[in-house]
Amino acid sequence: MQRPHPVSFGTAFRFWLKLGFISFGGPAGQIAIMHQELVERHRWISEKRFLHALNYCMLLPGPEAQQLAIYLGWLMHRSWGGIVAGGLFVLPSLLLLIALGWVYLAYGHISAVAGVLYGIKPAVTAIVIFAAYRIGSRALKNWLLWTMAALAFLAIFLFNTPFPLIVLVAAMLGAIGGKFVPHKFAVGGGHGAAKQSYGPALIDDDTPTPDHARFTWLGLAKVILAGLVLWGGAISFLCARYGWDGALTQMGWFFTKAALMTFGGAYAVLPYVYQGAVEHFHWLTPHQMIDGLALGETTPGPLIMVVTFVGFVAGWVKEIFGPEQLFLAGATAATVVTYFTFLPSFVFILAGGPLVESTHGNLKFTAPLTGITAAVVGVILNLAVFFAWHVFWPQGFDGRFEGIAALIGAGALLALFRYKAGVIPVIAVCGVTGLLFTFIKAWLVQEGFMV
Repeated sequence: MQRPHPVSFGTAFRFWLKLGFISFGGPAGQIAIMHQELVERHRWISEKRFLHALNYCMLLPGPEAQQLAIYLGWLMHRSWGGIVAGGLFVLPSLLLLIALGWVYLAYGHISAVAGVLYGIKPAVTAIVIFAAYRIGSRALKNWLLWTMAALAFLAIFLFNTPFPLIVLVAAMLGAIGGKFVPHKFAVGGGHGAAKQSYGPALIDDDTPTPDHARFTWLGLAKVILAGLVLWGGAISFLCARYGWDGALTQMGWFFTKAALMTFGGAYAVLPYVYQGAVEHFHWLTPHQMIDGLALGETTPGPLIMVVTFVGFVAGWVKEIFGPEQLFLAGATAATVVTYFTFLPSFVFILAGGPLVESTHGNLKFTAPLTGITAAVVGVILNLAVFFAWHVFWPQGFDGRFEGIAALIGAGALLALFRYKAGVIPVIAVCGVTGLLFTFIKAWLVQEGFMV
């Protein structure tokens, strides 16, 4: 079998554009698609090099699937290759969520739309529970990590402890544990070693690291400087135009912090986004937050793209450009939020790729991440409890229990656990179920069988 021919920038561009439209299924599904296309089918990179890149991305805050796309694009076509790969990974989702946000706010009161959301919400609750189980079963390998997960759950559930503080304490405990009980924290890595060859690859196991991917202090300084200019220039413009307390400026600052808190994936940072966007800034309501996660689950791209919906709703509701330009306000806020959320991922990969990947497997670096991952399980479980409360008791515990919604959620949970159904089919079936229930309920009320 011959080695593939070099890949042109145009060919790579078309592939990353296609990936942006088909990257459903969360990080696991997105990584599987990239492995199938890049390692098995096209053989642009060997499995060992692919896993090496993936393990590095797993050490960073941010969406690891998008970061992996940046890394591979950068490895093949320098910085612009990484920028194009990472940008096209989220662009389709950005456009779709702006469109869905408009439909949601402009027509969400229509019974058909409300019915679909009625079915999707319990499905999302089941998906979050399943996410906690999936991450927990992989990460909590001993009683110490289980204890850290339980403490994190109690801290945020009982005391509403800020998520960044939980991350910081978990990292400190991980670092201490890695030093004194290393065997309890030597459970990272997690993606195994390359076990299968699909033939010679363009970037193979023995292919020398290209010159642009070698570490130099000058290269590191250039990337960091460019990142600071792109971040500082944008936040300075917003501050000069709208003031520090302006909604867009505060969104840029808040979601920059959120981007640095996304250890463990989107489910882990959602409580932090909830605390800020719902409780502190009042950009949207708890129910709108749940609806946003439901819509985020139905679009391609990283799940953290739910922040795009948060931005759209915030811009629309706050009428940042006046009552006559609601769509423009929403679209602008969504774009600002997306920009500040994903900019750090590009800087992490382009600056740290040549430097940090050599630290993978060193317990001194991985033990704090193991501690954070354990805490993340508890945080995700709290998120599931929060969703269940607002979906099954929408008027509070003193109000009516939504039995149909609970049945839909139980069915979704059964499909995920027992039949290993995909996220998109589960959401689709639950949405149709919610729609049918809404129509049946309306007919029963019309005929006088229900009040």
